[in-house]
Amino acid sequence: MEKSVVNQISPSQVSGRLATWHRVMEEAGLTYEDLQTPIDDPEMRKKLVAFWKSGGFESTTSQKRAREILPVFGIEKAIKHFKIKPTAKELSVLAEIPFPESVLQECKDTHILVAVFPISIIKIRDKVKHDLFYSHEDAWYNKQSFAKELGNVSWQLIRKTPVVDSTFKNWSEQRSLLTKDEETPSAQVMVYTIIGYYLSTGERLFEKVYVRTSSVGSDGGHVNVGDFDSDGLDVSGCWDGLRYDDLGVSSARKI
Repeated sequence: MEKSVVNQISPSQVSGRLATWHRVMEEAGLTYEDLQTPIDDPEMRKKLVAFWKSGGFESTTSQKRAREILPVFGIEKAIKHFKIKPTAKELSVLAEIPFPESVLQECKDTHILVAVFPISIIKIRDKVKHDLFYSHEDAWYNKQSFAKELGNVSWQLIRKTPVVDSTFKNWSEQRSLLTKDEETPSAQVMVYTIIGYYLSTGERLFEKVYVRTSSVGSDGGHVNVGDFDSDGLDVSGCWDGLRYDDLGVSSARKI
């Protein structure tokens, strides 16, 4: 269990910080009587701590509604697990879910709704436990452009499994399986989703299979991610013309 911040600083530092906190809160309108409520109410204490740890973020109505329908790796979880510090502009972009409720309902058993922030695969790897990635200092992709791309802030609706019947097909054949409402997400989005979802739920997506992404390596082949077993998530690549029985294609719903 992680030590609390209070246990890592001296009593005098704690006292000084509490005094400063009380002063600024009093200036904001907090009364002495107000302090008693969280002391008496454990549920309020939990809510206050969660609010502080989320950087003061509060879900919008559409975000709350989405969580009632399907699995969501949202803003609060990105803040917690990837140590994201959202800007006001990023929060504004993510304020409303861009998918209609009918689409969320349609995808509730097959997809995850993900609040994606600009953070590269390399940075994600640096922020999580070592064993969540198969390779590190010696990874072939360390100097690849796709691994350094930050991506864009957006809501993504990501399929939790490869597109149906997409294994043992080459890239062209796999692409032909996508409907007009689907697209292939980048390696950054897929790594972000797989690692984030695991940290949030403990569930390993793509544990025994790889999926091709829209990202391309320097050799011209599309990047694959998957085989997320106890050895960690693998990021690899192969010639687009090859077919493997454990290599499908990833999918996201278009907005």
